[in-house]
Formats: sequence, structure tokens, C-alpha cells
Amino acid sequence: MIKLFTPNDLVRYIYQEMPEVEQELLMQALHNDENLMQEYMELLSAIEQLDQIQLQPSEKVVKAIKAKAKSTGLQKV
Repeated sequence: MIKLFTPNDLVRYIYQEMPEVEQELLMQALHNDENLMQEYMELLSAIEQLDQIQLQPSEKVVKAIKAKAKSTGLQKV
């Protein structure tokens, strides 16, 4: 019986959260299934893009937090 792999399986594989036996099966499936390989490549690309994102709060949010802290008497950090 051939195991069908899901996107969740691909994520587990990428983050090395899969038993070695299952990894071997997935690698075989990737070599034999063009659609699965395409999905794998898209996930790798998305993860790479997410890793490059730098999140920072807007100046408006920072000012609002500082104003709220000042109004409640919280100490500076």
C-alpha cells in the first residue's frame, strides 16, 4: 500500500519532525510524484520568505503603548 502524504507531512519533513522510516518513504514519494515535489518546493519557498520578514510595530502603536504606560504610572523599562 502506498502512503499518501499531506501538506502537514511535508512541513513535518522540512522541520525534521518525522521518524527516519517515514522520511525515507516521503523522499521516495517526492522522487516519484511531480505534484508532491511541486508542493514541497512551494512550501520551502514560503518558509524562506517568512524567515526574511522583519516584524516591527508601527510608530503609532509604540506611541499608544507608551502613552498608556505613562497614564497608568508604569515604570520605564
